[in-house]
Amino acid sequence: MTKKIIYGIIATIFLIGGIIGFNFYQKIYGKAITKNGAIYIKSNDTFEDVKKQLATYIDKPENFNWVADKKKFTKPKGGKYLLKKGMNLNDVVNLLRSGNQTPIKLSFNNQDSLEKLAQRISEQIEADSSDLLQQMMNEKFLSENNFNEKSALGMYIPNSYEFYWNTSAEKFRDKMLTEYKRFWNSERLEKARKLNLSKKEVSTLASIVQKETAQKSERPIVAGLYLNRLQNNWPLQADPTVIYCVKQLKGDDFDIKRVLTKDLEIESPYNTYKNIGLPPALIAMPDVSAIDAVLNHQKHNYYYMCASVEKIGFHEFANSLAQHNRNAVKYQNWIHKKGIIR
Repeated sequence: MTKKIIYGIIATIFLIGGIIGFNFYQKIYGKAITKNGAIYIKSNDTFEDVKKQLATYIDKPENFNWVADKKKFTKPKGGKYLLKKGMNLNDVVNLLRSGNQTPIKLSFNNQDSLEKLAQRISEQIEADSSDLLQQMMNEKFLSENNFNEKSALGMYIPNSYEFYWNTSAEKFRDKMLTEYKRFWNSERLEKARKLNLSKKEVSTLASIVQKETAQKSERPIVAGLYLNRLQNNWPLQADPTVIYCVKQLKGDDFDIKRVLTKDLEIESPYNTYKNIGLPPALIAMPDVSAIDAVLNHQKHNYYYMCASVEKIGFHEFANSLAQHNRNAVKYQNWIHKKGIIR
């Protein structure tokens, strides 16, 4: 065998080896992810489930199977994982194996019940609404933290929070308790003490203030008016509490635009026309602006308010019944012209 042939065979072997090696290298370290995106892996997802999600991001899904097999990767960790265009499969496997997931921004606004809150949260994390509701209403948890099923809604402060997508229902609830305690700092507690109100009472009044007006600029005035009534042992006579009573009787989806005289006679501890003082618990979830409106209420001599017909969405305030009655007549005439019956 001549030297040329020998060198040729050797060169061929190196070439073939180089090609094979390059192909292996490309499978492992070559650019594989074709677009930016994210996959959400449930806690009980299998390797096959993950493959299905990755299929839309990888030009050659079979390469992922090969790399995963070589790295003995079979069980991904749950969570949200960001995929960046150009990532290689070695990094993808390492990412899914490590559990180094990307947090999500979870947010919720003014949910009127724990059921609605649980549904809203379940749309953002892995835990389903039934598990969330079960943990929110856990008797042992509520008892240990001085809540009940009615007051528990006040533990959830509307805001944006950082969570891992696969956070369990129990861990979600526990973190919200931590956030609740953080919210009620020494400054807010001192302001509540000066009002002679507990945290829960502040939240209860805030829920009424919030339902009374959507105008955040007006909330400190409304809060001051209700506090004037409370401190002078007057009934609050807050229409939102009556609406709450009506919905308790007729269902939460019942549409009510106007409180009728007969509604004021509903027998309920939440009816502030028939009972002096605050209702036993919240009528809705107050947001931070409503709570702070109570704690930083405007001091004035108003005891009456009526919806304004000149500045829709706002109120006319009065410190005398005579002035209030004049405002009320304007409002009654306005709603009759509008044909608002219920």
